[in-house]
Parts: sequence; C-alpha cells; structure tokens
Amino acid sequence: MQKTTKSLCGVLAACLTFLPFSACGKDDGYTTIKLNEVTHSVFYAPMYLAEALGYFEEEKIKIELTNGGGADSVMSAVLSGDSDIGFCGPEAALYVLIGGSSDVPTVIGQLTKRDGSFLVSRKAEPNFKWEDLKGKEILAGRKGGVPAMTFEYVLGEHGLKDGTDLTLNYDVAFNLMVSAFEAGTADYCTMFDPTAYEYEAAGKGYVVASVGEASGEVPYTCFIAKNSWIEKNEDTAEGFLRAITKAVKYVNETDSKTVAPYLTSYFEGTSEASLAASVERYRAIDAWRTELTMTEASFNRLQDIIENAGELSRRAQMSELVDNSFASKVYNEIYK
Repeated sequence: MQKTTKSLCGVLAACLTFLPFSACGKDDGYTTIKLNEVTHSVFYAPMYLAEALGYFEEEKIKIELTNGGGADSVMSAVLSGDSDIGFCGPEAALYVLIGGSSDVPTVIGQLTKRDGSFLVSRKAEPNFKWEDLKGKEILAGRKGGVPAMTFEYVLGEHGLKDGTDLTLNYDVAFNLMVSAFEAGTADYCTMFDPTAYEYEAAGKGYVVASVGEASGEVPYTCFIAKNSWIEKNEDTAEGFLRAITKAVKYVNETDSKTVAPYLTSYFEGTSEASLAASVERYRAIDAWRTELTMTEASFNRLQDIIENAGELSRRAQMSELVDNSFASKVYNEIYK
C-alpha cells in the first residue's frame, strides 16, 4: 500500500492545478479506475482515505485521479470516455438525461448529503443573519451548478432574491473564486475546507455560516458513470463503492486528530491541525452519507433547487438517473 499511496500523492500537485497525472503502475490483477473529481477538498475526505487506509488495494483497485475544476468538465470527461467515474453534483447527469442522450450517465453512489461550503465575509460577524446579505455581492459558484443553486435556494428561504435584494456574481470560474475574492471581488465568498479554515486562520476573512446547515439534505456530490462502462465493470463499481463505504465508516467513528495524518500527503502544505479541524467541521454538519444511496426525498429537493433557479426544463424520476443497487449491497455487507 505504501508504494501505491506514494505514487498517487507524489503527483497531487498536478491534480491541484487541474492537470491529470500519470496512472499508477498496473500490477497483475489490479484494475485502474480513471476518476475525475469536481474539486479537491477535505469535504471529500473518505475518497482519499479509501486509498490511504488500503481499502482500494483490498479491492484490487488503483485510482488515476484528475481534477475537473467544475461539474461541466467532469461530465465531459465521463461522456468522452477520458474518465471512467465522475465525482460531481448529480445535476450534471440530470442535464444530460433531460437533453436526450442515448448513453445517460448513472449515479451509482452518493458521498456528500449537503452543501460543503462555508460563507466567508471580509469582516467579523459573530451575529450574522442571512438577511445581512441585503445589498451585498457574493461569489457563490457557477450558474447552473449545485453550489450556486443551493445558495440561491437558501437565500429564497430567507426572502432574498438575486438581482433584487443582492447580487450573485456568476462571472468567476469555480476554481478561481477564492483568488478573485482575495483580490477584492465581492463582499462574501463561499469556500470549502480546508481553504475556508486556512483563509480565516490567515486573518484574510471570517467564516460566518455553513451553507449546508442552512440548506438541509441534498444529493450534493455523487459518483457517476456511463451505463456502457457500468455494464462491463459491475464488480469494479461494487468494489469501488465498498472501499468508499468503509472509509466513511472510519472517518465517522475515528477521532479527527487520528484521521488527519492520513490526509496530509493529499493536501501538501496544509497542517495536520487544519485538516483535523476541517474533518471535525464536516462531521459536525453531518456531511457524508453512511449508506451511499440516494433517497427520493433528497432527489426531489435537488430538483426543487434546480427548478427554483430556473434551470430545469422538466422533472425526472429518480429511477431514470440513479442505481442504488451497488451502494445498498456493500452497505449491507459492511454493516450486517
């Protein structure tokens, strides 16, 4: 396992600059999965822990990880075959379904069950209320993406409307929002950990709210693959989800200070203290699905959020987009 982990981690710098890195060596009996993640964050800690703890190795799986820097890019990589599994918001697959594709990507597992971003202000606001955003400009993500739509949904729950009560800035690419905010764009910015934690620790801003706590449960980030790939790789898909499910169990049951050292090589330059604090904060908001299945209620809420944003031309049935069978099977095995 040590050899595999070093191979992956040694090239994560490329991943963090949104460039693919070379596949791990293919030993006999191992299957390499080309996995494209929407962004790199402690929010997705179980995915990295699945490798660091040897769970992928137990399944004879090696991961070739790339960073799409946005759901559109992730879905493009899946549709083109450049990636086997995409890890992003399910809205990307929903748009493909509604568009009438003959090979619709299918959600085979859901890792996160709420928004993982934190609202960062330029000034300390210990008594922050969502109504305080009136008249302000916020960097909240790409228009049509789940982060931005979820944020807009939260605003609506508090009687705030984009363009009337405040301004949502959609002009900055998702992976450039933090640098734009630091350069002076907008009054608030949404950030994931450990970025939000370290931004605040450096005295550059202040975390004033958790978007996920305010929005409630929603299928936020999922594992998605084309049906044509799934049909040829059912055992691999099952093994992949088994490894992730074990990692979720581990992170939920283990002290964050014990978890942090396993993540340091995936976040070069980030301290163990910062990683531990980030893991603790995500656990505190109940970020991860224990069983990597999607529920009808959360799928319907997702469609409510997209519909509210004016981005949904028709609603879909969950069965058109989601296959819970793999996730349900491995969960029952692990928690039996």
